[in-house]
Amino acid sequence: VTLAPQIAQICRRIECAYPTICEITPSYTSILVETRSLHTDLDHLGQQLLELARRSVESPDEGIPGKCIDLPAYYDPEVGPDLEKVARHAGLCVDEVIRIHSSHEYTVCAIGFAPGFDYLAEVDKRIAVPRHPNPRSQVPAGSVAIADTQTAVYPQASPGGWHLIGNCPRPLYNPAQASPCFFEVGDRVRFVPIDRASFIQRGGRV
Repeated sequence: VTLAPQIAQICRRIECAYPTICEITPSYTSILVETRSLHTDLDHLGQQLLELARRSVESPDEGIPGKCIDLPAYYDPEVGPDLEKVARHAGLCVDEVIRIHSSHEYTVCAIGFAPGFDYLAEVDKRIAVPRHPNPRSQVPAGSVAIADTQTAVYPQASPGGWHLIGNCPRPLYNPAQASPCFFEVGDRVRFVPIDRASFIQRGGRV
């Protein structure tokens, strides 16, 4: 979590300094840089990027990087079929699981395994729960989920092995946009509980 702001800053500086680079993919502890040019001296570019990263760490940007985003979340077994299971695992009531999950500010630490899927850390250890041993073949879009000490929102329907505790009606991925992902590494996220009526009014499906 502590590395996420530094990695986000390095990515921004790479993007500004090397406009010919076609893809920059940050993760928890590393950055993947892709270039299309067949004539690039990769060893030289690698040294330049390492030097840029070193300068970025030594001279960070002022202020806290990233956006602060509130996401609406409807916590209920009808959209979060594992909510009661997580509560039993934690030895807590459902309302306490909701309170703990929604009272924390999470940091976007990586983006993958599917387009727009953002890994948010860290979940309070009281409600941390391992992945399912047998993943679901289909998880609905918008599902709010927990796996170990990470949480996430599935941006689109896909297979998945995380525990589902609710649903967010806000679209988080749009491939038609120039920047299809709603989040960037280093952003900060809070979940705001909403009721069923508000969830449906915002486009949520039950």
